[in-house]
Amino acid sequence: MTARLRILILAGFALLAAPAARAQAPQAPEAPVPQPLRGAWFQGECTAPAAMLALSARGAARLPAGETGRLFRFTAAQSLNGWTVATARGAEAPRLMLRPAGETLETAEPANKTRDDRLPGDAPVTRWHRCPAVPLAFAAQGEGITFLGALEVLEAACGPATGSVTDCAAALIRVGDVSGDNLLGTAELARLFRGAAWLLSLHSEVSPELSGLTGTAGALGGVAAARLMMESLDYDGDGRLSTRELTQDRTVFAPGGEARGRPLALERLSEGAALLRGIIEGLLGSE
Repeated sequence: MTARLRILILAGFALLAAPAARAQAPQAPEAPVPQPLRGAWFQGECTAPAAMLALSARGAARLPAGETGRLFRFTAAQSLNGWTVATARGAEAPRLMLRPAGETLETAEPANKTRDDRLPGDAPVTRWHRCPAVPLAFAAQGEGITFLGALEVLEAACGPATGSVTDCAAALIRVGDVSGDNLLGTAELARLFRGAAWLLSLHSEVSPELSGLTGTAGALGGVAAARLMMESLDYDGDGRLSTRELTQDRTVFAPGGEARGRPLALERLSEGAALLRGIIEGLLGSE
């Protein structure tokens, strides 16, 4: 199992962790990107655009055709002379400037040292437009773009002081459910893992060639991670994950127990666990 796959699997289970475990996480603004500007924008002819800019409520993915893309995850925003100036996470706090221009969108990426009162400075202004349908050249990016928005939904539901574990699990099902049955199947889980792998590759600003390899690995790793998660949490064996299964042992801590008896040495407990494992493996025909 690759390190990336292990990270994705752990990330999947981390989404179910109690919000209190992340009580020190920073809170992002509610909506750095205005609602009318969200969605996909393109440069060039819609039949063969040169680049795509996908905007979510708190993020942006800039994807030039055949070149390295860039991911912005905004933590702050301000209005300045008709522009929305969104500042992203990162050591250099990169900024992306946005403003509507009729039916088009204008953006600028100012240098890190440019003062606010001089924005956009020498940064070129780029114009984007909508396309009536997703251009074929960018169709493969759809799962990743969707996951960018899904991640923000999960952050809102699973972050500190935002709700309960049940809310978090319900949000996971809400963003992952494609069939409409309010459950998560293996294919739906794999879709989320593929989107996460795509987002990680974009965050790393890898080359187009490596990004393509990552997409293939993400597809295979996503299926493996989804199957592992399904086998770990599908208690009723119906091939779907419900809110109840996602929150099992996470919403109510009720140790219960029995007053009779006396504590055993933990070493014996370890021996018992090994014995139980051996019995199960024997029943399954494992060596």
